[in-house]
Amino acid sequence: MSEPERKEPDYRFTLANERTFLAWIRTSLALLAAAVALGHLVPDFGPDVLRRAAAVALALGATATAVGSVVRWRKVQDAVERSEPLPRSHGVWALSALLFLVAVFVLVLVLVSGDA
Repeated sequence: MSEPERKEPDYRFTLANERTFLAWIRTSLALLAAAVALGHLVPDFGPDVLRRAAAVALALGATATAVGSVVRWRKVQDAVERSEPLPRSHGVWALSALLFLVAVFVLVLVLVSGDA
């Protein structure tokens, strides 16, 4: 029994999917860099436990973004290869919410640690 002939999708869709994946990976790397900076490079920036909590949140966001990017890339590639509608993603909303919360948290740290 032979395998059915596999129709190769338009390469432009595959390349666009890869570019999107790489953009998510860059976002993950930026979150990780921010976590390292907040965790180790600015030790006098606010109370230690709060600064470290923000760094952990950023590191967890980096991890979730990296994992989510691979899962999303695979789902989109499968849909492209089967000529199906692309799957919806809530990753953008989750990342935006995380960044909003961390930004507010860092703003509070700036106000608390500022020399007034």
